[in-house]
Amino acid sequence: MIFLDAAATTPVRREVLDAMWPYLTGEFGNPSSHHTLGEAAATALADARRSVAAVLGCRPGEVTFTAGGTEADNLAVKGIALARQAADPRLNRVVITAVEHPAVEESARYLERFHGFAVDVVPVDGTGRVTPEAFRKVLTPETAVASVMYANNEVGTVQPIAELAALAHERGIAFHTDAVQAAGWLPLDTKALDVDAMSISGHKLGAPKGCGVLFVRGRTKLEPLIHGGGQERGRRSGTENVAGAVGLATALALAQAGQAEQRRRVAGLRDTFIHAVLTGVPGAVLTGHPVERLPSVASFCFPGTSGESVLLELERQGIVCSSGSACAAGSDAPSPVLKALGIAAEVAQTAVRFSFDAAVTEADLATAAAGLQDAIGRVRALGA
Repeated sequence: MIFLDAAATTPVRREVLDAMWPYLTGEFGNPSSHHTLGEAAATALADARRSVAAVLGCRPGEVTFTAGGTEADNLAVKGIALARQAADPRLNRVVITAVEHPAVEESARYLERFHGFAVDVVPVDGTGRVTPEAFRKVLTPETAVASVMYANNEVGTVQPIAELAALAHERGIAFHTDAVQAAGWLPLDTKALDVDAMSISGHKLGAPKGCGVLFVRGRTKLEPLIHGGGQERGRRSGTENVAGAVGLATALALAQAGQAEQRRRVAGLRDTFIHAVLTGVPGAVLTGHPVERLPSVASFCFPGTSGESVLLELERQGIVCSSGSACAAGSDAPSPVLKALGIAAEVAQTAVRFSFDAAVTEADLATAAAGLQDAIGRVRALGA
C-alpha cells in the first residue's frame, strides 16, 4: 500500500511510542498526586511542556495540552471571544475565513447562536489565499478575535499569518491560527508569527490521535470551556494525558529537526508529481496556490469524473488518498473550501487530494501518478 493521506492522519512513530511507553505502563501516576508515582508523571508533563515551548518559541506556561486540534480550536475561538466580551461587552464580533476547518467555523457559529456574536467571513481568492486588503476590510472596533488557518488541509494553501496578525493587532484584536496542517512543515515560532494563540494536533505529526496543544500568549485572556480541578493553569480542567503529552512533544521535536531539508526534499517531489499529473491527465486542474502551498499536499479536480470513483480505482491499485477533509467524510456535498475558491459544485465533486509524510519517496509518487492516469482513464471510459 502507498499511503498518501497524511493530511488526515499519520502512523505513530516508533520513537514516539518508545517515549510514551513508560507512562502507559509502570509510570502511570496522576500528575496531581503528591506521591512518587504522581511526581514522576508531573515531571514528565513539565518536560513535555518545556519541549513544546522550545519549538514554539514561548514560555512553558503558555502551553496547554488538549485532546486534539478540534478542542484546541474551540478553546481558542470561544475562550478568547468570551473572555474579551466579558471584559468589554462591545466586543461582539468574530472574524474567520471562508476556508477554515469546521472546528473553527462551528466554534464561531456557536458564539453567534448562543452568545450574540456576529461572524464576519473573509473571502479568499481563486488560490485559497486571504489577501491583507480583504482581511483589513472585515476588521471592526467590535472584533474580539480573528482566526485564520496557517495552511489549508484540503488544498495546501499557506496564508501570510504574520502580516494578517499585525493588521489585527493594529486594531487591538486577538489573533489565533489553526496550525494543525502546518506543524512539522512550516516555522512555528509564535513570536515571529506574532500570534496570540495557535492550535496543533499530535496525530498529524506521528503522535497518537487524541492529543493536542493550544499555545496562548500570557497576556491573552481565556475563558475555560472545561471546568473542574483547574489543571493546565485553570485553562483546561481534567487529569492530563501524560503519555499523550510526552508523545506529542517527542513527535514535534522530531519533526522540527531537519525540517528545512525535509521541506525542500518533499516540495521537490511534490512539484514533480504535480507536473506528471497535469501533463499526463487531460483536463486535470491543480487546486490551491501554485507556490505558497504546503510541500506535502497536491490537490486536483478532474472534470468529467467522479472523485469517489477515482479513489476506488486508486485503492484497487493499492494507492490510498482522499477527496478532501477527513472531517467531511460521508458527505455528498461539494467541499465548502473548493466552492470558496470559486470552483463550480460539479467540478468540486471530482476532487482528489494527495498528501504525504516525510517518508514519501520518488518511487511512491511516480507509481501514484501512473496509477492516477490509469484510474482516470477507466473512470472516464465507464462514464462514472
